[in-house]
Amino acid sequence: MIQPAVVATLAGDQGLADLGAPLPLDRLVPGAGDWEVEIGFGKGKYLLRRCQEDPGRRFLGIELAAEYWRHFVERARKRGLSNWVAIRGEALYLVSTVLPAGFAAAVHVYFPDPWPKSRHHKRRLFDPETLDLVIGLVRPGGRLLFATDFLEYGELVRGILEGYPGIRVEHRDRVWDEGPRTHYEAKYIAEGRPILRLEITRDMDAVSLHPQGAPGVLAATFHEQD
Repeated sequence: MIQPAVVATLAGDQGLADLGAPLPLDRLVPGAGDWEVEIGFGKGKYLLRRCQEDPGRRFLGIELAAEYWRHFVERARKRGLSNWVAIRGEALYLVSTVLPAGFAAAVHVYFPDPWPKSRHHKRRLFDPETLDLVIGLVRPGGRLLFATDFLEYGELVRGILEGYPGIRVEHRDRVWDEGPRTHYEAKYIAEGRPILRLEITRDMDAVSLHPQGAPGVLAATFHEQD
């Protein structure tokens, strides 16, 4: 795998570049608060609000677009928030090489790119061979929250999740209790566009590989070791 350019920015002025080892998160953001992760935070509406409303928790955001990443960093610093880490880079690479497994009480994924063209499906965040990376961030008993307006992709994601032993999938048929969590969600609700929302809980004894993706994952692993 080719390592992409990665930049991590902390609440202070410290920055990290070209990461290649698990981040020492408890040293970077000291404290005893639970960690939450948002993958693809966009303009950072939800992540910023949570950082501000829950100062006892710690938050890590991943965003590929430099403009959006910079937008969040500037606003978080302007508000004097200190309970966050924002990383700019490709999510699957970061999850597989930089972030520790099982550290998050909650992982949020809202309106990810569905990559509708078949030749781009391999880039999707939710696939039997990549789902283990995302679920692997969630600690036993923790949750994964997901929403999309691309219903075909949403149903595919739900089917993949429901085939994963050791997790429970619930379909939420209404907006989140506090209202829309992202700018996209607010826009789509105003337009009357249907949205699929899922709440996933990882059981204490969840397995580590999706049955459909395990052969490919194991084959790639052994090939890399040869």
